[in-house]
Amino acid sequence: MIAEDPAQHTVAVRVRLDIGYDGTDFTGWARQPGLRTVQGVLEESLSKVLREPIQLTVAGRTDAGVHAEGQVAHFDTTSEPDAAKLVHRLARFLPKDVRVTAVRTAPPEFDARFSAIRRHYAYRLTTAPYGAEPLRARSVVPCRSEVDLAAMRVASGKLLGLHDFAAFCRRREGATTVRELQRFDWERDGDLLTAYVSADAFCWSMVRSLVGAVLAVGEGRRTPEWVAGLLAERERSSSVTVAPAHGLSLIAVDYPPDAELAARNAQTREMRTVPAGGGCCGE
Repeated sequence: MIAEDPAQHTVAVRVRLDIGYDGTDFTGWARQPGLRTVQGVLEESLSKVLREPIQLTVAGRTDAGVHAEGQVAHFDTTSEPDAAKLVHRLARFLPKDVRVTAVRTAPPEFDARFSAIRRHYAYRLTTAPYGAEPLRARSVVPCRSEVDLAAMRVASGKLLGLHDFAAFCRRREGATTVRELQRFDWERDGDLLTAYVSADAFCWSMVRSLVGAVLAVGEGRRTPEWVAGLLAERERSSSVTVAPAHGLSLIAVDYPPDAELAARNAQTREMRTVPAGGGCCGE
């Protein structure tokens, strides 16, 4: 969708990208001087194809080694691109470990980061005695062959709701660690064990810390009650082992209808706080 920028007196087109990548050989999403990052590679290719400087805003800044199957980003450009043609041209310019899977114009209010209402991650482990199969070795983490899946599900359930997840996060100056964890469950398919984790947003290293804490329960080293007790801590817990990066993938991001984008942007920018009494889910 096209909108006029009063400050620049130019017409800007907001474009949404759906993106997938193998994070193994990237130093995370965010652009860093002298390092290979997903943002850097994409912006370089887009700038060449569109013949203008492109800057991306992303739904979630993944860490080094973390993958994405449903990453979302947006940028503004001076003319509306041919979506199908741009996807095809980017396939020729981009390296094999990153792909733009869809391109579409978006309303001016759409913001890949602030408009998001929910982010979904999957963390994949294998209990096979020989470890991860070669074709999955870059995205599946070996663990013990015997884990107590029932205990892991109990522990995961104790973390659902609106809480301060400080014990599970690497703190950033001025950033809140209050989040609403909406889904945390486990599925088994033969030797493959997958954790599905969804929240309104995540703080730095939160998903991998959640997985690491609950995996300790599955391996018999901790109890579900210990996991629940971590919610009372207000600093990152040294007792929580962060799961390896390469098992994690951002699989989807949810957005509201177009008419609700502006309201969502304003809501997201507000600081999250735990309700009086420590209630759940806004109650």
